[in-house]
Amino acid sequence: MTNKISLVYFGTPDIGLPSLEHFYNSDKFELLAVVTQPDKPSGRGQKLTPSPIKKFALEHNIRVFQPKSIRKEPEIIEALKELKPDFFVTFAFGQILSQEVLDIPKYETINLHVSLLPKYRGANPIQRAIMNGDEITGICTMITELGLDCGDICMKEPICITPNMNCVELFEICASHSPELLEKTLMGIKDGTLKPEKQCEDGVCFADKLKKDECRIDWSKSAKDIHNLVRGVYKCPGAFFIYQDKIIKVMETEPLEENLEGEIGSFVRKSKLGIDVKTGSGILRLIKVKPEGKGEMLARDWANGLK
Repeated sequence: MTNKISLVYFGTPDIGLPSLEHFYNSDKFELLAVVTQPDKPSGRGQKLTPSPIKKFALEHNIRVFQPKSIRKEPEIIEALKELKPDFFVTFAFGQILSQEVLDIPKYETINLHVSLLPKYRGANPIQRAIMNGDEITGICTMITELGLDCGDICMKEPICITPNMNCVELFEICASHSPELLEKTLMGIKDGTLKPEKQCEDGVCFADKLKKDECRIDWSKSAKDIHNLVRGVYKCPGAFFIYQDKIIKVMETEPLEENLEGEIGSFVRKSKLGIDVKTGSGILRLIKVKPEGKGEMLARDWANGLK
């Protein structure tokens, strides 16, 4: 008879890997299986590529389920029931679970969400927090319910957002802090020392999925707001503007409070530090860019190569 906590792990992207690895390597848990999204086309050849979670599972001989829609696949649901897990753990899985699936674990289905709920329910909480200029975000564990990120809160951990932190850096911090919070949550629920609390409805806001139009730079906004956009959507999918009919992605910026003469959206100064652009309020220094069809480069080098 084992005292280990048994679980099935639901996840898809890289952010969930540290937690999966933690459960696999821990002597406190028995990892029964993983559930992840189907393989998707990737790269120039559009070759079907497994998710990072599936890759890890296959490398470590862990059973894998890949439903297109788990709510509509009774064979997978029955297979999960047969495993008799103590918990389901979900972290950026990417599908909505039905009540039938939520009822399978002996205890609960626990979700790790990368915000301090009820703020930023939804798909892109990390990006939205940075885009909005927040100085604090966090991670939390919650009881999964049928609604969107509305279940009872188990535990929270605040995380500071520094002025130049981008979304990739914040992803990595959230990923590294998640295993410990998940472990404490599962242990606490099993031994009865943790009592989940209802979410407060005050301060509810949603982190809707990013649209490409949102990532196009509006130079009439303030330099600080554009700077927040650049770091908020860094590489996924990336802030951009159009110059000489080419898409120029902006990778790194610095907002300057000084004012220079010139039209909004125009280059008003070039130096070894970068290219300065007039905005609706203040100057934005472009430090690194990625021109269409080229690699990432210093903005000054891009400018020097313009005709």
